[in-house]
Amino acid sequence: TKIIVRLIANPKSRGTFLALFTSMDKATSLIAGLLKKITPAALEFLDRTALEIVKDKLPFALPEKTGSLLLLEVDGDSAMVEHQAAVMRKTLATGEGLLEVKEAKNEEEAAELWSARKALSPSSFILKPDKMSEDVVVPRTKIADLIRSAKKLSRKYGIIIFTFGHAGDGNIHINIMLDKKNENEYRQALDAKEKLFSEVLRLGGTLSGEHGVGITKMAFLDREISGVGIDMMKKVKSVFDPLNILNPGKIFMIDS
Repeated sequence: TKIIVRLIANPKSRGTFLALFTSMDKATSLIAGLLKKITPAALEFLDRTALEIVKDKLPFALPEKTGSLLLLEVDGDSAMVEHQAAVMRKTLATGEGLLEVKEAKNEEEAAELWSARKALSPSSFILKPDKMSEDVVVPRTKIADLIRSAKKLSRKYGIIIFTFGHAGDGNIHINIMLDKKNENEYRQALDAKEKLFSEVLRLGGTLSGEHGVGITKMAFLDREISGVGIDMMKKVKSVFDPLNILNPGKIFMIDS
């Protein structure tokens, strides 16, 4: 006796949109309204400095007043994508400060719209040979506030700082570009990072979104988590790692 099992897959499709705004404030004000209606598969943003880095990767020229870019994508079965895409078009059309919207008609055009976002990190080294890349999270309503703070720090310390990330969950990648061989520049970058972390916490955010604490952020952990909380974490770790052989010297200070 033969038993034949056939799996019938529901074809998955996607809709990809790229929207240009005059400022990050205008872009983020639209995000909150959009997320009340649909849940996009992707909702990425780039600030103006990030756009300057990859503008040659875009399949079109940026309007002169462009201050931010949103890259949005919906996916699912055909009916779901059609519904969500319609909501996306309507919401984007009402966005204040909107300069232009591009909608991919096929997979090739979708790949073109994503090309600049994917090229951003490696392309950033045209600015400086080194980078401090910090992932932080703030409430979505505070994204524009944090980006403004980053710009102020950039001006105050005379260093390049650009931002991009996942606007849908407030996960922001803040990149401080520098030359570590320049001692003054390195010191300025470290000071800027410390001030940045303070601002993240003031805005009700957290110091790590997806890359973890590791070595570079462990000195700041007690700013966000109480001593009691850290002590509890250490006790939990000791249960599963009594010999401290799993990533020793990460997260918790070695002498603590």
